[in-house]
Amino acid sequence: MSAADLVAAAAGSTLAGLVDTRARMHPDRVALRQGDHRVTYAELERRSRRLAGILAAAGVERGDRVGLLSENRIEYLEVVLASARLGAPVATQSTRATPDELAGCLDLVAPGLVICSPRHVERHADVLAARPCWVFGPEYESRIAAAEPFPGPPRAEPEDVAVILYTSGTTGRPKGACVSHRAEIARAMATRADLGLPGEDTFVAWSPLHHMGALDNSLCALVSGGTVVVVDGFRTDELVAILAAERVGWLLVMPGTVGRLSAALREAGVRPVGVRLCGVMPDLVPPGEIAELTTLLRAPYADTFGSTETGCPPCSAGTIPVGAAPTAFRKVQSAFCEVRLVDADGGDVPDGTPGEICVRGPTLFSGYFDDEETTATDFRGGWFHMGDVLVRHPGGTLSFVDRVKYMIKTGGENVYPAEIERVVMQVPGVVEACVVRAADETWGEVPVAVVALESGTAEALVEHCRAVLPGYKVPKDIRLVETGVMPRNTSGKLLRHEVERLLTPTEGARS
Repeated sequence: MSAADLVAAAAGSTLAGLVDTRARMHPDRVALRQGDHRVTYAELERRSRRLAGILAAAGVERGDRVGLLSENRIEYLEVVLASARLGAPVATQSTRATPDELAGCLDLVAPGLVICSPRHVERHADVLAARPCWVFGPEYESRIAAAEPFPGPPRAEPEDVAVILYTSGTTGRPKGACVSHRAEIARAMATRADLGLPGEDTFVAWSPLHHMGALDNSLCALVSGGTVVVVDGFRTDELVAILAAERVGWLLVMPGTVGRLSAALREAGVRPVGVRLCGVMPDLVPPGEIAELTTLLRAPYADTFGSTETGCPPCSAGTIPVGAAPTAFRKVQSAFCEVRLVDADGGDVPDGTPGEICVRGPTLFSGYFDDEETTATDFRGGWFHMGDVLVRHPGGTLSFVDRVKYMIKTGGENVYPAEIERVVMQVPGVVEACVVRAADETWGEVPVAVVALESGTAEALVEHCRAVLPGYKVPKDIRLVETGVMPRNTSGKLLRHEVERLLTPTEGARS
């Protein structure tokens, strides 16, 4: 090897290699826990090596894909680490997918093997019938117990894909975002540094591990020497018990669950041992709920903005103080990326003017699987175009405006739904709000607000909007729905195109 090759190899840390290091440093520390089941770092290395040996014997080679379809369980993360040791990316399948959606996602990545939990192999028996499939359970455990461990260092290289995460597109089939070992390690470093999180704290993986929120932060905890407590979904009794016993670093609480967790904490009368940071996507949460949860947890709320493709950056350094009910969400840029805001022609926009955010940095994914055209388009100019519109303030902070692709054109004016939603969410009694477009004979399109109210009236909402917004941005109709009716994806984001389907002729408050 040349000197340059040797230097490059010395910089080549991968996920399995870093977790192996933790096993040597503190072999008896708990790496994974679910209920009473605990796995130490030494056991995690041993099991992941044996599973890697089984996969290699089954013909899985570097670059081959392994499909993974399971609810949150300890085995999920050992599969990711075992495959990472071989340089074989794990394609994480949504547990909420329909059979047709699952078939499409598997067809896209063509895994040589799919590993499933019993719960989901039964549900998708028809889709999985023609594919090699292993199932968690007694046979899986027997395989591991009898296996020869994979010897030596990992086969993976830093730019090898570690996981393929499917993006939550609003239309069409999801795309497979390829996240490398380099990107996962950089995401761990950026999150720890930007938010001041120490390595030894616990991370609670309750949101789906097929989504970047839980998976990125679980891997971050494992390479940092922390403990991952695995929970099968949003179970308030389990979460409250964990908070009463464990010091937690960043407690992810998705929109739609903030108020429910606060209610559970109040009812149980639990005083958490310690939480350093809570929450995610505050723009989608009623301000009063943010104030209450931060007060109960005695922890600030994360005012971040990221994506499956970027990780926690580009805006991963801001927090909302304990007890504050924010009226604005000004994001603080990560120290580990570069950001531009551009117009439709790719030119930089001045401060105060909305523009699409473009990002460059080590946390970025490596493009979409088998989709060179979309990858080239989204990385045009050597910057990743996120498809989100933000505005930069004179002090350098950034505020989210809306998605590029969902804009309401009313009478020639551009209206970003999220701007109206933030105004509606300021009204006491509003639990959820989603603004969508509706056809209008006069203006072409007009904004309509779909709102879940705990108290108050549609008329009061319109009056508040009139006092704050220009006339063309005031919702032309308020449609009241029950809490929880509006569809969300697994990250808690409202699905506007599906919310549009809730619109039927109704008597609302007209503006």
